[in-house]
Amino acid sequence: MGNADKTACARVVTRAARLVAAAGREVAADEATGRHARLRARLSPDAATLAREVDLLLVFGGDGTLLHVARTIAGSATPLLGINIGGLGFLTAVSSQHLAPALDRVWRGEFSYERRALLEAATGAGTGLIRCRALNDIVISHGGAPRLIELEVTVDGAPVTSYRCDGLIVSSPTGSTAYSLSAGGAVVFPTANVFAVTPICPHTLSNRSLILNLSSTIAVKVRTAQPIAVLSADGQNIPELSRGDTLTIRRSSRTVRLMHLAGSSFFEALRQKLHWRGANV
Repeated sequence: MGNADKTACARVVTRAARLVAAAGREVAADEATGRHARLRARLSPDAATLAREVDLLLVFGGDGTLLHVARTIAGSATPLLGINIGGLGFLTAVSSQHLAPALDRVWRGEFSYERRALLEAATGAGTGLIRCRALNDIVISHGGAPRLIELEVTVDGAPVTSYRCDGLIVSSPTGSTAYSLSAGGAVVFPTANVFAVTPICPHTLSNRSLILNLSSTIAVKVRTAQPIAVLSADGQNIPELSRGDTLTIRRSSRTVRLMHLAGSSFFEALRQKLHWRGANV
């Protein structure tokens, strides 16, 4: 699957298809990617169908593309290997420039899998029940209005605090290096069994990122009428929340499997992609 909005995507997907076929494997794709790259391949209507029919799903694009595919196929046992085209690509495991040697290593079995937890959120908002799922994070914010919102938070029924802030991020371990990190949250190892709850520009300086057990249930109640709170999952906006709405966030029963090449590590990604400095390792 590829991101058609990226100029280089068709070229890289076509090259990957040739490499897969040359290795004696069958090439398959979703219809949108097949048309965009003009592939001669078995086509499936969407990502969920494709994942049920293949042994490995190569995802070409950036983190946004991989997040979209992960949400779509959540619960599938088919592993994802992210091929980065362009930007930072923290979740993507392989640069498109190193595609050929990376696939050779896959054919030799030089890889491992990680199961990544997803989050799910639900609320009985004014227009009906809202449900969403995310691999990185669930965010409640003020949208474009430059005013604080008030959010009351409880964990497993116990009151935590009432935040006056620009918003609140609930991130999975995978999402700790995304928006949560930019807002001052901790870097969390991606297979740790924890949430990070991070306020965005809190009015009270003592409010800091909170690390919770991944088995916890987090309830966030909107206390302000204006501005209207905006709900998003992995950066995709969901219907707005109104005063009195309560959003319940918990670990999803579904997971995704990400493939990593042997010898790669989370700490290597931190050093290379976040440009950590200090003593040489």
